Amino acid sequence: MTAPPKEYRGRLAPSPTGLLHLGHARTFWSAYERARDADGVLILRDEDLDTQRARADCAAAMTEDLRWLGISWQEGPDVGGVFGPYRQSERYGLYRDAWERLRAGGRIYPCSCSRRELAASVSAPHEDEGARGGVQDDDEPIYTGRCRPAAGAVAKAREPAGVNWRFRVSDGEQIRFKDSGAGDESYVAGRDFGDFVVWRRDDVPAYQLACVVDDAAMRITEVVRGADLLKSTARQILLYRALGLMPPGWHHCPLLRDRTGQRLAKRTDALSLRALRERGLTPPEVRAMWQRE
Repeated sequence: MTAPPKEYRGRLAPSPTGLLHLGHARTFWSAYERARDADGVLILRDEDLDTQRARADCAAAMTEDLRWLGISWQEGPDVGGVFGPYRQSERYGLYRDAWERLRAGGRIYPCSCSRRELAASVSAPHEDEGARGGVQDDDEPIYTGRCRPAAGAVAKAREPAGVNWRFRVSDGEQIRFKDSGAGDESYVAGRDFGDFVVWRRDDVPAYQLACVVDDAAMRITEVVRGADLLKSTARQILLYRALGLMPPGWHHCPLLRDRTGQRLAKRTDALSLRALRERGLTPPEVRAMWQRE
């Protein structure tokens, strides 16, 4: 494993698929404060891998709105830095190298299951029905193992495109980590999540792999993000181990919800930073809002 850097290095990692809302702002403000209080470095990374939804105008808006809010960073697409490029669409080679290492080590396998086949196989309860496993917002269903080969089998394919590639988990393995925001966390592979996608059939690395590769390459020491990604942390710890990388520290922030109890989403236009700005609110007034929501 690589040695951890001495200085604090945090990051903001928005996706330019819509306008940033109040929930994003609170999480990013926490990341900014933790880097500032540690006298560390904050990085802005443009997570624009979703080529069908990523928009240049949203990328420009997120930079402008974050600066308006009072957040500053020392590395990013607009200011450069030694660990660039800072747009994921420009980092394909790094993800491809990680895919090859996982393939050669027998840690991933090709999956040809269609979306229809996967949807028909899902029978696990939702988290809001009292079970921790199964499906939740933005989460993968637990995979049935239909395409899973024998343990340790190395796929012969030398190119990732055309099928989904899944990381094989060890069923029953418990993944524990300390989170400075959420506390002690524990997940069980095969129960709370199954074999997960690391590379999509359209030749795009999935979030879990891209996030690990970038955070390691940019020497991030602490990941600050929303509590909806706690389970992703367990998956990513497994990828760190498989790639021989040192994982960062973790700090997951509580989700900001609207008055109906639903978590804020990018479709919540009324609470986007851009809409709040247009209503004439000042940055301190916006920051005060997440204390009331």
